Amino acid sequence: MRLLLRITAYVCLTALTLGVSARDLSQDEALRLREQGRIIPLEKLLELVAQRHPQASLLEVELEEDDDIYIYEVELATRDGVVRELEFDAHTGTVLKDEEDD
Repeated sequence: MRLLLRITAYVCLTALTLGVSARDLSQDEALRLREQGRIIPLEKLLELVAQRHPQASLLEVELEEDDDIYIYEVELATRDGVVRELEFDAHTGTVLKDEEDD
């Protein structure tokens, strides 16, 4: 019984570990995806960010792939000095997350 619990715990832990692996994409990959129409251009993303937070300063933008979904991660600083993290579906431009960064 104890062995079965250990095996179950190991399998669950392994599944959790494998499930959270997002991959950063290179500039070449991002360019290829943009040319194929699979992600919105960076210019469009920046327009969407400016609409949500017009006075914020851009700190960082990353493009990630997670389970075959492309996600733009954006970090910015508001005029009040609050750092925010946003995530956008890179294909549609839909906001997935907009929250204060820890």
